[in-house]
Amino acid sequence: MLSSDGKPVSDPSEFRSLAWDLQYLTITRPDISHAVQQICLFMHSPKEPHLALLKRILRYIRGTVEQGLQLYQSTTTDITVYSNADWAGCPDTRRSTSGYCVYVGVTILLPGHQRQTTVFRSSTEAEYRVIANAVVEACWVRQLLLELHGPRSLSTIVYCVNISAMYMSSNPVQHQRTKHVKIDLHFVRVRVSLG
Repeated sequence: MLSSDGKPVSDPSEFRSLAWDLQYLTITRPDISHAVQQICLFMHSPKEPHLALLKRILRYIRGTVEQGLQLYQSTTTDITVYSNADWAGCPDTRRSTSGYCVYVGVTILLPGHQRQTTVFRSSTEAEYRVIANAVVEACWVRQLLLELHGPRSLSTIVYCVNISAMYMSSNPVQHQRTKHVKIDLHFVRVRVSLG
């Protein structure tokens, strides 16, 4: 959705109010976080197509009121991370949107979603950045569980869909084409070597 499409909204303050309310709802409804993030990009000058998208989100919420984050009691404290990024997904800026979920046992603890700050030249780089951010969050959760005297968990398992990013995390050979992601590369590699 381009910011120049459509006529301006007649009441921008109502649009902004609804967008802010939806931002708060994303705390318990991570399924709408990407759509709400797209809406919030146009809060300063909303147009009719943006209002139509906002109304569509509200209709979706009305039809899925029973959904949201559920917390379950779990017998295990194993930490599992799922990560993904859409490479150059924004049609305006060609920035990637990344997301990850950190699970403790069967309960999702940290859903994360953000538009990445730079334009990446490869899908591997975009995926690797989200893996690095997800590993940081998983380390934080592991440390929190240790401080709370929780039972020790097994090694954290991190899932991603990019094979090149997985190979980079376990291959100690530095390739010339990965110099621009060197810090994230070393961080994740050290965490992998530590288990």
